[in-house]
Amino acid sequence: MQAVIMAGGKGTRLAALTKDEIPKPMVPVAGKPLLLWQVERLKENGITDLIMVIGHLGEKIQEYFGDGSKFGVRIEYFVEEAPLGTAGSFYYLKNMLKEDTFLMMSGDLLFDIDFERMVRFHKEKGSAATLFVHPNGHPYDSDLLVLDAEERAIRFDSKHNTRDYWYDNCVNAGIFVFDKKICDRVPEPVKRNLENDIIKGMIDDGEPVYGYRSPEYVKDVGTVDRIAQGLADIESGFIEARCLKNKQKCIFLDRDGTINKKNGFIADEDAFELEECALEAIKKINKSGYLAVVITNQPSVARGLCEIEDIERIHKKLSTLLGREGVYVDDIQFCPHHPDKGFPEENPLYKIVCDCRKPKTGMIDKVAAKYNIDLSKSWMIGDTTMDLQTGVNAGMRTALVLTGDAGQDKKYNVQPDLVGKDLLEAVELILAAE
Repeated sequence: MQAVIMAGGKGTRLAALTKDEIPKPMVPVAGKPLLLWQVERLKENGITDLIMVIGHLGEKIQEYFGDGSKFGVRIEYFVEEAPLGTAGSFYYLKNMLKEDTFLMMSGDLLFDIDFERMVRFHKEKGSAATLFVHPNGHPYDSDLLVLDAEERAIRFDSKHNTRDYWYDNCVNAGIFVFDKKICDRVPEPVKRNLENDIIKGMIDDGEPVYGYRSPEYVKDVGTVDRIAQGLADIESGFIEARCLKNKQKCIFLDRDGTINKKNGFIADEDAFELEECALEAIKKINKSGYLAVVITNQPSVARGLCEIEDIERIHKKLSTLLGREGVYVDDIQFCPHHPDKGFPEENPLYKIVCDCRKPKTGMIDKVAAKYNIDLSKSWMIGDTTMDLQTGVNAGMRTALVLTGDAGQDKKYNVQPDLVGKDLLEAVELILAAE
């Protein structure tokens, strides 16, 4: 497979480092050019046939990399004599691409990704364009991709929109898998924007465009502060550890009574209120190396109190409230089913015996496979014995919080590995035990 690296940016926000003597992708990070970090990560994934799209000071890139042979790769160059935006070069790339599928990425990204997983997702979905998406700590000023339940893209949510609504923290990270036929959307060599002109057009035309959601590390290091953070993440081993080639560890979180205050069957977003400590607790998870994943039973749907869309809106509220404070969860899974019948307003479509309702482990098993999670090194935190039994059934360690039901449901005879007065203390005890 070939990879196209868009390495033509000026990098005005990095002027203090580039001094207009080197192009942005050549800014040094931990003793080597950022672009070399990308080449090395691609090579580790068996991707050694590269095309670099260069412009401003592009000769510096050519002088450093040459044909790529001294780095164990093969590099071709396309030189933009005039800026063509993020997609105008597709007109020329079509004749340089050798295969039907190719990778593309921005040249100012620091990343470590298992590309085999992403490409497999692209092919399994029958996708024409797949965007790497992830939650980050600043969704409020990021371009978001809106996905349906099958992870198909519905639309873009531009960072310039006035977001007076709840939204999912699903950020477009600037890494893509494309079918070569995308180049046909640029029939002449004119300036084009990849997202607004090309991918949006594909979505509007009904072409299959998907978001590949992953917790792996991808960071735009287009500012001095972000380079400093990227350097710290390299030195700590955080970037490499997040690659899904490596086993992950996760803290699974119950929702009602653990993250948010217990308020009966929460059927609309107005009834959803975070526990006071939830932001700080999840922020600590984000910094720890553990993934943070919400696993929750939501039988309100089966009982006929609300629809699936209402639960999704509540979860968008959760993502928005967390994101405003630089906090995120890596995934949210919910079970809308309930096995017991006989309620007057119940929805019979969801009154079934399923594999996802806790204490069964269907939701956990799905996430563990998706993110390569080692459950033996993971935790389940909740406020009920049902949560604890779920963790035991999945082979995890468990923590009880004394908010919500505080374990008084007494449905299962199970003891937690630790007890915290609230989510924050439980997280702190888990991290202290590492």
